[in-house]
Amino acid sequence: MDLALCYSGGKDSSLAALVLDRFYDVTLVTAHFGVTDDHEHARRAAEALGFPFETHDLDPEVAREAVEAMRADGFPRNGIQRVHEHALESVAERDVDAVADGTRRDDRVPSISRAFAQSLEDRHGVDYISPLSGFGRGAVDRLVDETLDVESGPSEEVPKADYEGELRALLREEAGDDAVREVFPEHEQTYVRGTR
Repeated sequence: MDLALCYSGGKDSSLAALVLDRFYDVTLVTAHFGVTDDHEHARRAAEALGFPFETHDLDPEVAREAVEAMRADGFPRNGIQRVHEHALESVAERDVDAVADGTRRDDRVPSISRAFAQSLEDRHGVDYISPLSGFGRGAVDRLVDETLDVESGPSEEVPKADYEGELRALLREEAGDDAVREVFPEHEQTYVRGTR
């Protein structure tokens, strides 16, 4: 069975790929807006893990809507949630049996509601799988420590291919560096260099 996993090159989506690989033919898919070339970070991580990799173009209007929401809210949650739901919808249109992501039980954003997951499955005829949804942060970190070679650090410094990089770039373009600092809190990011 073919599965497209929304992939950032970070620890969560990489661990999700390893979990699903036993049951599916997993392709790691980085959905992006074409604003940056950050998807190349995900390509290198996918190659290091030995998974096939593809990119998937998203609607640039959704990125603009997300940036507007983040500016209005003063925080990134609703914008990132909007983009993740759009990415799942868009990737679900591919010729696959299932779509997946690396969301965990304790994630604040993005998070997929049961209603959204069921609607996605019904409308696109795919299974939606979130293999880490029963795992808390501590459990994920312990599994990652045992299986993956990971670089960690401040979000602005660690290579990544999640939605945040492109949304930061658009926000910076529209409103400058101060707006980026106001909207995005400091946080740690991860990038997978391979398996242990």
